[in-house]
Amino acid sequence: MPRSTGDQLLECVVNVSEGRDSSVISAIASAGGDQVLDVHSDPDHHRSVITLGGAATEQAAREVARRTVDLIDFSHHSGVHPRIGVLDVVPFVPLGPRGSAPVDGDLAPALRARDDFANWAASDLGLPCFLYGPERELPEVRRRAFVDLAPDRGPKSPHPTAGACAVGARFPLVAYNLWLSTADREVAASIARQLRGDSVRALGLVVGDATQVSCNLLRPMQFGPAECYDAVERLSAAYAVEVTRAELVGLVPAGVFVSTPPERRGQLDLDPDRTIEARLEAALE
Repeated sequence: MPRSTGDQLLECVVNVSEGRDSSVISAIASAGGDQVLDVHSDPDHHRSVITLGGAATEQAAREVARRTVDLIDFSHHSGVHPRIGVLDVVPFVPLGPRGSAPVDGDLAPALRARDDFANWAASDLGLPCFLYGPERELPEVRRRAFVDLAPDRGPKSPHPTAGACAVGARFPLVAYNLWLSTADREVAASIARQLRGDSVRALGLVVGDATQVSCNLLRPMQFGPAECYDAVERLSAAYAVEVTRAELVGLVPAGVFVSTPPERRGQLDLDPDRTIEARLEAALE
């Protein structure tokens, strides 16, 4: 069983490779019980992001993981988002007092939870686990897994139906998608390449009949949704392309929401109910 974190609360943002079958998504999410704060599914990405938080986050993550491995067969999966397994990414995030979402601080509780989860998943689920965090970043795991990087825990080859899992420790980030008025993947990919930096990771993806710049905002208090939207809008102008809409994936730290000008929140797909703190407070009540 996971060790108690005492007064330390954790968030866990489980990314599973199923975004189309609502019955499967519901069954997986329900395994997280009262710790489930949010579920975001995307049929084109063929991916669901299940946000867990609270006193029993680690146990909830294990129950979600077990149900995911039981219900999804990776060999039948297709989607525009990169993935290495059915339980693709499991990052643990330290939360501050009363569930606040600090952008820096002590990562040690999340690192312990990460290592405990990887040991468990390797032993109980037979799942190869690659660690990310201070020692390496998630894009490196995606690029090198089973090529020149062996799993840190578990079998040395992929699970026959579940693939592998990237288990991480990080501070809160914002997952954010911006849709473009073009179906040209090369335009979206070029914009994503120009956008990438220390504060943002970005991919240019074809999504249905359109394209999307799919982002992780790593330092959202310095480069948040507004800054990302404006940067993509500037880069898009060179291709005579417009940003057609924004999409927040999962939840956002309250500090990011509060710092966003009120008149822009609708445009940026931000809402006071969709903060980590608001959902956690409701769950704890």
